[in-house]
Amino acid sequence: MVPSTGGVAAAAYDLGGEGPDVLLVHATGFCAAVWAPMADLLDGCRVVALDVRGHGRASVPEHGMEWSGTADDVLAVVDHFGLDRPVGLGHSMGGAALLLAEQARPGTFAGLWVFEPIVMPEWYVLQGAGGGDGSNPLADGARRRRSTFPSAEDAFANFAAKPPMMLLAPEALAAYVTYGFEPQSDGSVTLRCRPEVEAANYEMGARHDGFAHLGEVTCPVVVLKGSDRVPGPAGFAADIADALPSGVLEDHPELYHFGPLEDPAAMASSALRFVRTTTT
Repeated sequence: MVPSTGGVAAAAYDLGGEGPDVLLVHATGFCAAVWAPMADLLDGCRVVALDVRGHGRASVPEHGMEWSGTADDVLAVVDHFGLDRPVGLGHSMGGAALLLAEQARPGTFAGLWVFEPIVMPEWYVLQGAGGGDGSNPLADGARRRRSTFPSAEDAFANFAAKPPMMLLAPEALAAYVTYGFEPQSDGSVTLRCRPEVEAANYEMGARHDGFAHLGEVTCPVVVLKGSDRVPGPAGFAADIADALPSGVLEDHPELYHFGPLEDPAAMASSALRFVRTTTT
């Protein structure tokens, strides 16, 4: 447990390995463990992952889920492990947390590999897709989310049978069920990231100014996107890459928003290419 700001403790995991430091940051509603299938393939790297506030084993802040807090969690873990200009790998909210952390403390990262980071341009917020009109379908859905299952097996079967979780590689879904839920004395399992916390996190996704400050992120950044056939973050990934001084867009039309969890092997290959290019 790593002390962060606002009385929060992030949960951090040293996954071992030797080589350049790599830090993994998960998406909203998930936890560090879902990176395991991809992390296992990051040969030649020293890998650290974390549960940001409100997720996994991290504590929940008393006052809101502002995304600046997730950036604070990232920086706290970097400092705790003494990571030497690590390469950050982030998915969705995790990608935003890395970008916000680099903005808050320039020079922290050697490079960032971010899959559909939630860093919304103004046009996207104004059209209402980011909750700018006061509505937020993702938050509404999170509040309705079923939080308890009779067993881990029941939870796995439920998610594996319907979208979008059915898109996850089985090993990533198994990691989510194993570590994203807390076993109860009666054999049932309960979400560690409570529905109301997940909803609050979604609501804050459009309320940070990360996009306006992308020009301050001078390290190399590869912005990955999945298919844009479904409305969502893929639709503004190119805007993020264009706004970064050293941004590059990498297109994966065969994947969707859960890309790193859908095809861990392909995503690990992409990340390793970036790590080797950035740190040699």
